[in-house]
Amino acid sequence: MKLADRVNKIQPSPTLAIDAKAKALKAQGVDIVGFGAGEPDFDTPANIKEAAKKAIDAGFTKYTPVGGTDELKDAIIAKLQRDNGLSYERGEISVACGAKHTLYNISQALIQEGDEVIIPAPYWVSYPDQVVLAGGKPVFIETDQASGFKITPQQLEAVITPNTKALLLNSPCNPTGSAYSVEELQALGQVCLKHDFYIISDDIYEKLVYDGLKFTNIATAVPELKPRVVVVNGVSKAYSMTGWRIGYAAGPKTLMDAITKMQSQSTSNPTSIAQKAAVEALNGPQDAVAAMVVEFEKRRTYIVDRLNAIPGVTCFRSTGAFYAFPDFSSIYGKSFEGKVISNSTDFAAYLLEHAKVALVPGIAFGADKYARLSYATSMDNIKKGLDRIEEAVLNLK
Repeated sequence: MKLADRVNKIQPSPTLAIDAKAKALKAQGVDIVGFGAGEPDFDTPANIKEAAKKAIDAGFTKYTPVGGTDELKDAIIAKLQRDNGLSYERGEISVACGAKHTLYNISQALIQEGDEVIIPAPYWVSYPDQVVLAGGKPVFIETDQASGFKITPQQLEAVITPNTKALLLNSPCNPTGSAYSVEELQALGQVCLKHDFYIISDDIYEKLVYDGLKFTNIATAVPELKPRVVVVNGVSKAYSMTGWRIGYAAGPKTLMDAITKMQSQSTSNPTSIAQKAAVEALNGPQDAVAAMVVEFEKRRTYIVDRLNAIPGVTCFRSTGAFYAFPDFSSIYGKSFEGKVISNSTDFAAYLLEHAKVALVPGIAFGADKYARLSYATSMDNIKKGLDRIEEAVLNLK
């Protein structure tokens, strides 16, 4: 069978592959500590689950408008005004089956052959492949721990060409946990104002920020940019609703109409019941979110301190999301039982086989010196996993 060429242009999601392998080993009785999945370990709040139950009992189980119900769009509009100071109308909102699906829709509706999309690296694994599937070209800007994993206005200016169609900005960032300040966004925004391209702002980790940081969207920081900013968000991370699959975009009506049109020929509407649950998530009490943030911040502090205490390992102190992104490159070239660790893939394989720890190699995010550990797991698991990682690193010669 000859498959379409586009299939060979992309790779399966490495993060999902690592998580699946760890779960398979656990199912076989192997004691695996998994740092792979970007999924909160907290249950979905009770009020949200209750809203879904009521929707089922009320028979709200049929098709809805493709781009989401008016009720959910109104809840999203209220949230964007309340949290971000951004005003939208229903026609400027489109709801999809998760933020990932939303980003895919945007690429399909906006990007075409020859278009360039600027992506700061390290990046979430799906950004480049989604651009490639749309016929575009990812253009990467490299960052590192020294820069706080953030791009500068000078770096941005240097890669802009007449073919630049969009900048994809993720703050707080997966995999680094880095988040931009208002001043940094304003500086980047001044560069964007000089050029004609879109800014796709992936805000999915907006609620998960630490050390007193206040999240800011680039359209809030530079209001003149709002007509060219596409805000992407969802309920998966903040409300521990990963399986409910509700994400959304807010932006120019022409683009929202286009991505809804694309969606009408793929999934049609997001799940009706999940939309009702998402309304409650956005409109209801936010106490559960605040409690999660407190716990995540404790875990962040512990995991970063422990990683930095391992000889040869350095780890950036993230200010958002629930990831640590340590630099393990100083151990490359060392070996265990005659096998040399040459890169992040080798190191991840070594940990899984000999330490029974699953993490995601940095090469999946375009940064081979590093690896990603999700601390969306219990403190007991974190302690056990870090004990194993430390021992495994010390065993390398």
